[in-house]
Amino acid sequence: MGVPLIRLMFRKMWNTKWLTLSTLLGLVVAVSFTVSIPMYSDGSLKRVVSSSLKEESKGLPAGSLIMGYQAPGGTKTDLAGLEAVSQYIKDEVPKEIGFPFETYMNSRSIRSTEVYPEDPSKVDASRTRTMTIVSMSELGDQVSVTGGQMYSDQMDGNMLEALMLEEAMYRQDLHVGDVMEYPISSGVDVTLKVKIVGTFQATEETDPYWYQGFEGMMNNLFVSEKVFNDGLLKNLSIPLHNSSWYYAFDLREITTSQLTPLSSTLDRLNVELYQKLKDTKVDISFGSLLSEFRKQSLQMQTLLFTLAAPMIAMVFYYIVMNARQSLDKQQSDIAVLRSRGASTKQIIMIYLLEGLILGAVAMILGPLLGWFMSKSIGSANGFLTFVNRKSIPVGFNLDAIALGAAAVIIAILATLLPAISYARASIVNAKQKQARSDRLPFWQRWFIDIILVGIAGYGFYLFQERQILTFQTGMTTDELQVQPFLFFVPALAIFSIGLFFLRVFPWLLKLIGWLGKKWLPVPYYLSLTQLSRSASSYYPLMILLVLTLGLGVYNASAARTIDLNSTERTLYKYGADVIMKTVWEATPEMKKTQSGSGQGQNGGQGGQGGQGGGQGGQNGQPEKQIFSEPPFQVFHELDGVEHVARVLQTKGNIIISGRSAGQGNVMGVDNVDFAQVAWFRNDLFPSHPYQYLNLLGMNESAALVPSNLAEKFKLKTGDVITVSIGDQAIDFAVYGIIPYWPSQYPDQAPFIVANLDYIYDQSPLIPYEVWLKMKPGALVGPLMKKLSDQGVELYSVKDVRSELTAQSKHPTRGGVFGILSLGFLVSVIVSLIGYVLYWFFNLSGRVVQFGILRAMGLSRRQLTFMLLTEQILTAGLSIVLGIVIGKLVGKLYLPFLQTADNVTTQVPPFRIVFNSSDTLQLYAVVFIMLMLGAGLLFWQIRRLRVHQAVKMGEER
Repeated sequence: MGVPLIRLMFRKMWNTKWLTLSTLLGLVVAVSFTVSIPMYSDGSLKRVVSSSLKEESKGLPAGSLIMGYQAPGGTKTDLAGLEAVSQYIKDEVPKEIGFPFETYMNSRSIRSTEVYPEDPSKVDASRTRTMTIVSMSELGDQVSVTGGQMYSDQMDGNMLEALMLEEAMYRQDLHVGDVMEYPISSGVDVTLKVKIVGTFQATEETDPYWYQGFEGMMNNLFVSEKVFNDGLLKNLSIPLHNSSWYYAFDLREITTSQLTPLSSTLDRLNVELYQKLKDTKVDISFGSLLSEFRKQSLQMQTLLFTLAAPMIAMVFYYIVMNARQSLDKQQSDIAVLRSRGASTKQIIMIYLLEGLILGAVAMILGPLLGWFMSKSIGSANGFLTFVNRKSIPVGFNLDAIALGAAAVIIAILATLLPAISYARASIVNAKQKQARSDRLPFWQRWFIDIILVGIAGYGFYLFQERQILTFQTGMTTDELQVQPFLFFVPALAIFSIGLFFLRVFPWLLKLIGWLGKKWLPVPYYLSLTQLSRSASSYYPLMILLVLTLGLGVYNASAARTIDLNSTERTLYKYGADVIMKTVWEATPEMKKTQSGSGQGQNGGQGGQGGQGGGQGGQNGQPEKQIFSEPPFQVFHELDGVEHVARVLQTKGNIIISGRSAGQGNVMGVDNVDFAQVAWFRNDLFPSHPYQYLNLLGMNESAALVPSNLAEKFKLKTGDVITVSIGDQAIDFAVYGIIPYWPSQYPDQAPFIVANLDYIYDQSPLIPYEVWLKMKPGALVGPLMKKLSDQGVELYSVKDVRSELTAQSKHPTRGGVFGILSLGFLVSVIVSLIGYVLYWFFNLSGRVVQFGILRAMGLSRRQLTFMLLTEQILTAGLSIVLGIVIGKLVGKLYLPFLQTADNVTTQVPPFRIVFNSSDTLQLYAVVFIMLMLGAGLLFWQIRRLRVHQAVKMGEER
């Protein structure tokens, strides 16, 4: 490729600098969006890997690897093999694992035996002592000698020096200076003499070095490594009983790309160890956990990529649309180059080199922007809600760079392929193509829009039949799951409906023109004529607007729906901000019964908290218990508490018209206090929930019952029902029938809501819960301390805000909201830029046409109205259609966010949310778009000079 063509390429890029910049912007967004997902996945993996490994490794530190050799009985030690395996473990294993280690330790021991004092007059010889000679590498660096001195590295015949753990010395009734005889019976016949020269304590007891714990060291005599290896194993040929090698690797910087090779290394380790010394194997490894992490990481990346796929596709579409605009503007230039001797290959190389230059810039800028995007994903607390929490450790990794490069290559190919067809065209071909600009696009000729609508409809059918199988993400601790296809199929539906509308669009224009041909003013008639003759040239912009706005509306609604339903289920489950259970003391003679029944949280055993209601006898026999109520006034005086309510929750047998309705929950409330602390969702009730609490105030025996119980037993207001609490039967009058009530699940068990004081009047005192309404930002910790100072002992505390915070920090949840939020913002930015650029080049390419119209007598005002009408009929219709389709698709597909196992049982019932603030944000963007379009239009018309526009030749 010669210098002149390179110079030509740069001149071409400069002449179309706005298109070049917009293409570069599209590439940067595509790369950044693509790389942000593996970056976030890596960061979230790093966040959970250490804690998970510690949890799964039975208390061992993260990255623990234990290899062991256990000698078969009576065999001679293969010293060469032992040396080889030890050297391999010490030198090669850390290199193969590839992570730094915090701790390395090799412990060795010979067979334990019963030891005897050399001088029975100094040591109690009547005690049986079974001891083990052990060596631990680098022991001197981990201990402080508390008595006596450190052992020697030399061995005098059969005499060797040893240390003991200070606590072990006391337990064995031994002292510094004592000499113990240690007979060896396996393999050799020798009796060792072990002199205890000192005692020690661990310098840092929590150090991973002591992974075996201290309890197992109480019978150990610790000797020097040199004495153990050279003196015992080599010189005296005493068989080694076992050897254990321990590593604590630091895996905090592990990345998803390292999971598979690291698992393979660990799997291979057993083979390597066995080859070097028989009976050596890996005892504890983190290999299976790495496989689980790999599965989780792949699952998260698949989910996030599925969510992001429509947005990434839309960005690629934007890049292709830009490339098409650029090529349309340059097709005459390409044809002229061909006619002047440039080969097809040279022209293609110009565009390929341009794509590679832009791609290289995108590969530099994209990952940097992707880094910020992944940080934003990690701080997502809901849709378009970002909080300042501790950021995830995001870094660049090979997976991210590879995916970014793949995005660039796909984008370059997408722009290069149309350039090839243009490069092959001569001037004649180019003119023929311009003359056939009204030809139907290929997707209309092949009915691809109809096919895609059918596929989206079939997807809806499969969702309805629950036949689309997707993995479960376990997004939060509740049952709400995210099915990735619920974002992919609706995106397809939005796209296909938008395409189908474009098929109908020319007919719509013809209908308007036919209806108004007699009365339409000239500007409007000219607009209709322009649009009907070149409708297909407006399709790229219209489908971009439909897709971006439709996806924006759908994703916003999906994210709000997931967030709201998940939050409301947790709020309903708890019922209030904070729920406290206090310890109720029984009268002295009932202490035994109370301790026998325990203090469980389920009121089914002896009332609420295992402490109540006269049904907690030790042998299952009814036995009266009298509880003394702790002070309640102190709760009103707590700082940070707005309102307090007593809430009794216990079990009772419900009897209706002499028939048992089974066991149910009895909730006793003070209606005024309860109204101030409880969480209500008003749309769950036929009337405002306060109306039902007012009903309780009308009669002390008034009760509220669930609608499914009322329907089953044909209950009406005024009917009397009986509830047995313990051995006490209480009559209630039905004053209200309700479908739901905070913390109650009518499908699981019937419930009765009644006046607390009335229940206490009719039965013995039963422990109640204290429900608190907290002031914003108030903490529970200080309340617990103050209550403790006041002598109020708490049995349990539940804080709904802590639960919601824990849910919001789940990596998958943050990923879902982060991707949807970023996708929404990217949609908005792309549609805005795409719209402005399209109209800029559309107007600049029609200067000759405008000049001719002005020369024919059309005023500036009429020309302005003509172009505004074009904008309204194209962009305006697309915007309205995008928002309408987004809402329609949301109403069709979002109900399927409920998983198959909770469709009928979800409480409170699932609801779809279209947040007005999101729609207003879209309207604001649309308004800015239209204003910029109108501004471009006015600017283009004001700078129009008729004598310059109407000239021979083509507009360049």
